[in-house]
Amino acid sequence: MYFSEAGMLTALVFLLAGFALCGASAFTALYSRWWGEKGGQLATIVLRNLTGIPLWFIGAVLAWLAPSSFLFSPGIKGKLLAWLLIIAGSIPFIIGHIEIGLPTHMPSVKDKLVRTGLYAYVRHPIYAGGILIITGSALLKPTSSFVLACVLAFGWLIIQARLEEIDLLQRMPDYKDYMKEVPRFVPRLWQKEK
Repeated sequence: MYFSEAGMLTALVFLLAGFALCGASAFTALYSRWWGEKGGQLATIVLRNLTGIPLWFIGAVLAWLAPSSFLFSPGIKGKLLAWLLIIAGSIPFIIGHIEIGLPTHMPSVKDKLVRTGLYAYVRHPIYAGGILIITGSALLKPTSSFVLACVLAFGWLIIQARLEEIDLLQRMPDYKDYMKEVPRFVPRLWQKEK
C-alpha cells in the first residue's frame, strides 16, 4: 500500500485536532459552570463550530487528496452503493439538524429535550446519518489514506455521541429516561406502545 506519509500525517493532524475541538459540545455543562450560561455557550460555539468543524473538514479533504493506493476497486455497484449510503445518511443528518434547530449549533444549559420526529426513534439521528455518509464516502474512494480518515471519523462519532450523552444527562434530567426508551443510532424495527 502506497500513500504519502507527509500528506497523510498532515491530514491526521487536522482531523484529530478537529475531532478534539468538536468534542467541546460534550462539555457545555462544564463550561457553563466555569463561565456562566453565555460563556459556556460561547466556548462551545468557538471551539466546535469555528475551529473544530473547519479543521476536521480540511483533514478529510487532505485525506481525500493524499496520493495513496486503492484498497480495492469499487466498480459501478460499489459506487452505486456508496452514493445510496451517502444519500440515505444525508436525510437524517439534515432532518436531525432541522428538528433540533439552533441548539444543534449553539448548545446551552437551557436546551429542551427533543423527543419528536426522528428523535422519537433514535437519540442521535445526525450521528447515525453521519456514520452512513462516512461509510459511503469510504466506499466511494477506498484509498488507504481516505479509508483511515473515515475509520477515525466513524470512531469519533461513536465516542462523541457517548460524551455528549454524559453532558446531556447533566443539562436535561429527563434524558436518563429517554436513554432507556430510545436506541442510540439504529431504530427498533418495532416501536413499543406508550
